[in-house]
Order: sequence, then C-alpha cells, then structure tokens
Amino acid sequence: MPARPEFVRDDARVLGGAIVEKPLSFPERLYNQAWLRKLAILVVLALIWECYGRYLDNDLLFPTFGATLAAFGRGVADGTLPLRAWGSVKVLLIGYGLGILLATLLTGIAIASRIGTDFLETMTSMLNPLPAIALLPLALIWFGLGNGSLIFVLVHSVTWAIALNTHSGFLSVSRTLRMVGRNYGLSGAGLIGKILIPAAFPSILTGLKVGWAFAWRTLIAAELVFGVSSGSGGLGWFIFENKNMLDIPNVFAGLLTVILIGLVVENLIFQTIERNTVRRWGMQA
Repeated sequence: MPARPEFVRDDARVLGGAIVEKPLSFPERLYNQAWLRKLAILVVLALIWECYGRYLDNDLLFPTFGATLAAFGRGVADGTLPLRAWGSVKVLLIGYGLGILLATLLTGIAIASRIGTDFLETMTSMLNPLPAIALLPLALIWFGLGNGSLIFVLVHSVTWAIALNTHSGFLSVSRTLRMVGRNYGLSGAGLIGKILIPAAFPSILTGLKVGWAFAWRTLIAAELVFGVSSGSGGLGWFIFENKNMLDIPNVFAGLLTVILIGLVVENLIFQTIERNTVRRWGMQA
C-alpha cells in the first residue's frame, strides 16, 4: 500500500490495509464542544474585567465583575431588572415583527415585478444608510413620547436589512433549482415555499440576525434618551437613571443584562433555527 501522508498520521493505525483513526481523547472531545469553548472565552473576559477593576480600585470609574454581579443580583431579586428587561423586549418584539412583515411585503413586490425591484433598491439605498436614531426627533413629533416612537424607529432599523438580504437570497437561487421545481409541477406559492425560500434561507437568516442586532442597539440607544413612558422605561432608561445617580455598578448591571439577552438570542434562538434548517439541509458546514 503506497504511503498517503494526508491520511497516515501519528494519531492513526493501519489495520488490514484500512486506516483507522484513534478515538479522540477526553480533552479533545471537550474542545470539540462549541458551547464549552465559548464559555471559556466568557470566563477569560470576566477574569480580565475583574483584574482591571481591581487594578483601578474605583467603582465610580470601572466596577469589578464581582461588584457588577452583586448589583445584577440585587436588581434581579427586587424585580427591577426583569421588569425593565421585559419592557424593552416587549417593545422590541412588536417593532421587529412589524419590520419583518413590511420587509416580506416589499420583497414580495420586488420579486413579482421589475418596478418592485427598482422601488426596493431605491428605497434601500436611500433609507438603509440613515441611522434609525436620527429619525427619533421626528417620531416624537408624530407619535409623542412613548412606545409609538420607539416602534417607529425599530421598524425602520429592521425593515431594510431584512428586505435587502432576503431579496439578494432570492436572486441568488440558481436557474437549475427553479427548473427542477417547475419540472416537478411547482409554481406560484408552491415554488416559493418549496424551492425559493429553502434555497434563499441562509440569506434570509442573515437578514434576521442583522435586523435583530440593529433593532436591539437602536432600542437601547433610544431609551437612553427618550425611553421613559408613564414614569417607567426599559433597560436603556434604567442605565440612564443610574448614571445620573452615579450608581455605576447598576449601570454595568444594566449593560450586562443587555449583553446576556443578546447572547441568549444569538446562541439559543438563532443557532437553533440555523441547526434545524441550513445545517440540516446541508447548506452550511
């Protein structure tokens, strides 16, 4: 049997002319777990945070990770942080959902006609670069001080990213796949649902992720200034209030809550969708 250096390695055995790799060791199996690698990264970042906070020794400037966790625990125990977090997430879900619906409508019009494509491309090139937070003063005039203004800027931040990625995904579907669908007698909604959407779903999912990120940071930024409504507000307003009271550990606890929600959405919701769709369909390694 000729030597095959790309297969025969130090960690392999040759039995009866067949190459049999050695089973992975326990440390190697641990290293193959993505969640464990990410957890290790978070632990290292927390240690750096703690060391830097101890080095500065000034909670007013940069509290330690331990002080932030203590403030986070107090906020969770008295119900303040969960209430503020739910207030932000509730507004976010409304704006995100409306943005998805509007993006779906615009993409459908673009796919159906050339004038629709021109309209979407023109609107995207004009409005996508426009920061959503820049529209907040106008939204306050139109909708008043409250959730209506926040939802308006959220819809703007979500719509164009999702529409642009979804439309690009549909355009990237090969003619071969379209012809295969037609050969199976698919047309209209059947062709879209069974061929176009699955083939374009990696781009659609990317648009959903980008739209979520835009919406989340836009909401927190808007709440930092205008997020109070009827004496209450979301996480952004919680951060702003505690900054004014110079309670910096609570400010960091609010920021930590924003980070934790982002990690949960990305690593539980979006990765679960990705694992059950694009990876299961063989579109991603």
